[in-house]
Amino acid sequence: MRAVLQRVSQASVTIEGRTTGQIQQGFLILLGVGPQDTPADVDWLVNKISKLRVFSDEQGKMNLALAAVGGAVLVVSQFTLYADVRRGNRPSFTAAAAPALGQRLYEAFLTKFEATGIPVAHGEFGADMQVALTNDGPVTILLDTEETHAG
Repeated sequence: MRAVLQRVSQASVTIEGRTTGQIQQGFLILLGVGPQDTPADVDWLVNKISKLRVFSDEQGKMNLALAAVGGAVLVVSQFTLYADVRRGNRPSFTAAAAPALGQRLYEAFLTKFEATGIPVAHGEFGADMQVALTNDGPVTILLDTEETHAG
């Protein structure tokens, strides 16, 4: 699984003119699923993100996690994180999971994150979405379960 985390002061997702999810302080999480991903990848990623200490403490140091700052997450499915642009000018998305697996693990990610007690908002799997955000910092972090743990 691949996740792009953006620390935000606010973020929202809109589908066909209606806002389906919005948060204030927290993470916008762009989430992509690969064909080899499993529920173990979901568990690892949720645990890592929920405990990641990148919010400022009283001394201004990145030392606090989401729960400590009353933060939330806005999760947006994004198969394009698996784009392959090594050849030609049109990206290939064959490295992304098939839609059935992608949706199953996306929904598992939402459920697992909700179980942490951190508020979760989200987009809609497979929808054409408009995402708005104010990146705080800016702080943007890329996590890839294939590169960071052994499933």
